[in-house]
This record gives sequence, structure tokens and C-alpha cells, in this order.
Amino acid sequence: MNPEHFELLEEARRVLPDGFKTELSGDIIVMQASPSALHQLNLSKIRKQFDGHAPAGYVDTGNTDLASPQTSAVRNPDLTYLPEEAMTTTESSVPAELALIAVEIVSPSNPENDWVGKLRDYPRMDIPLYLVVDARQKTVTLFSEPANDRYRMREDADFGEPVHIPAPFSFLLDTTGLKPY
Repeated sequence: MNPEHFELLEEARRVLPDGFKTELSGDIIVMQASPSALHQLNLSKIRKQFDGHAPAGYVDTGNTDLASPQTSAVRNPDLTYLPEEAMTTTESSVPAELALIAVEIVSPSNPENDWVGKLRDYPRMDIPLYLVVDARQKTVTLFSEPANDRYRMREDADFGEPVHIPAPFSFLLDTTGLKPY
């Protein structure tokens, strides 16, 4: 994509009204309303586990734009971990390649965004781990080892089964407390 076109879309995305989560994927602006309480509950259960295993110097954040101008994408995961020094900016976005993981709780109104769009964009953006929690299907899927614009590894689990989260977190994610839609 032409860098000027990307900047124009990025500027348009920034001026959209509050209360919407907005992202760029190529020449598409993706808008979503604020998530449900059940979405937030599942996210909180996931975040608490990751917080106990996050590497020193990294902080958890949600609603932080991860920008990748080389792929014409700006994505906003439900949860990610970034170096604390990357968060000391007044800019609205940080470089995507600094993220250790992107965690998404699948939206019941737009599941294709998490299962298709972000599954396409996150490996291109050099995000090493992508965790998809799908409360509609009661499943958790971890994608890892990005290469050639896709993830090479995939691990699937049902709610109630553990998921091995690799380094730099290195723990078993307990999914027993997650709630279905």
C-alpha cells in the first residue's frame, strides 16, 4: 500500500468517535462497539494468569494500537504485553513487533475479524503468539511460530483443558473458569 494512503486511513481512524474499537487491515477500517461484560470477565481470567508469568520489564495492556506500516495494519488486541519503555509515549500506537502476544476474545457479532483478519495480520506484523478464546465454541487456540505470513504451529483446547503457553511466559493456561456465551 502507498504510505500516503496508509497515513490517510490512519488519520481517519483516529478521528472516529469514542466508544468504538477501530483497526486497520490493509485498506479496510474495522469498527466494533465496546465489548460485553462476559467478554471482559473472560479477558480478566486470562490476564490474571499471564500477569503471573510476564517477563520483567513487560506490562499488560488492552486497547493499545499495534501499528505495522510495512503491512498496512493497525490492530488493537484485547490483551498484549509490551516493553514498559514502549508505553512511555503520547502516541496512540506502538510498533507491533514489540508485542510478545496478542490475545483475542472472539466477538460474537464479528468472529471473522479474529479468526480470519487477525489470523492473517498478526503473523505479518511479527507477533510471535496469538491466543484466540472463542466463548461461542468453548475453545481456546494458540497460534505460534510465525513464518512466511502465517503461523506454523496451532494448539487447540476445549474450555476445561490446559493450553501450554511457551516462552517467554512458559506456563499452562487454566481454561476451567472461562464462561461460554
